Amino acid sequence: MAATPATGPTVLEDHLARLAAALLPLRAAERLLARWGGELADRLAAGGRLLVAGNGGSAAEAQHLTAELVGKLRHDRQPLSAIALHAETSALTAIGNDYGYDEIFARQVRAHGRPDDLLLLMSTSGTSTNLLTAADAAHHTGLRTWAFTGPTPNPLADLCHDTLAVDSPDSQVVQELHLVAVHVLCEYVEQALPAALAARVPAGDVRAGVEVVLGDPDPEVQAR
Repeated sequence: MAATPATGPTVLEDHLARLAAALLPLRAAERLLARWGGELADRLAAGGRLLVAGNGGSAAEAQHLTAELVGKLRHDRQPLSAIALHAETSALTAIGNDYGYDEIFARQVRAHGRPDDLLLLMSTSGTSTNLLTAADAAHHTGLRTWAFTGPTPNPLADLCHDTLAVDSPDSQVVQELHLVAVHVLCEYVEQALPAALAARVPAGDVRAGVEVVLGDPDPEVQAR
C-alpha cells in the first residue's frame, strides 16, 4: 500500500513560516543598528575594543561578529579590535574551575575592559546568569553594554544600555535573526569607519618632539 502523503506543512515550511513572522518586525531595528554601527566605529577608531560573549549557539554568533571585525565584511580595511570572551578556552576553564561558571565572562570583562570599550552580550533567553554577571561587571568597569536577546522584557535587556530584541519564542529563529543583525551591524561599522578614522587625524602638520633649525654656522636644536 502506498504511503499517505503528508497533509500538513513540512519541517522546512514550518520553520520558514516562523522565521518570516519574526523577520518583518526586525525592520524596526534599522535605526538602532545604524546608531550602533556609528558608535562602534567611533570607539574602535579611537583605540577602544569590543568584547562579546554568549553561550551555545549565541557563542557561535558572537564569534562570527568578532571574525567580521578583525577580518573584514566586504572591503579591505584596517583590522578592528574585537574579542570573543568564550573563545579564551584556557581562561574560561580556569575561571570556571576556580570561581564558578557564573564568573567566566565577568572576570574577563574586569581584566580586559576599559571605559572606552563596549560589551555586547548575546542570549536567546536573556536569563543566563554568566551574562548577567558580565553586564554587572561592565557597569562597574565603566563599559557601555549592548544586548542581542529574544523577546523582552528579560533580565539581560534590563541590565544593558541598549538591546536588540527578536520577537520570537523560537530560539532557533532568534539566533538566525541575530546573525542577520550581526551582518547589518558590520555593514554600518564599515560605512562609518572612514569618517571615524579621519576625525582622529589632527589638522595641520604633526611636529616631532625635537626640531633641528639650520642656517647658523652651528645647528640649533630646539625642543618643541
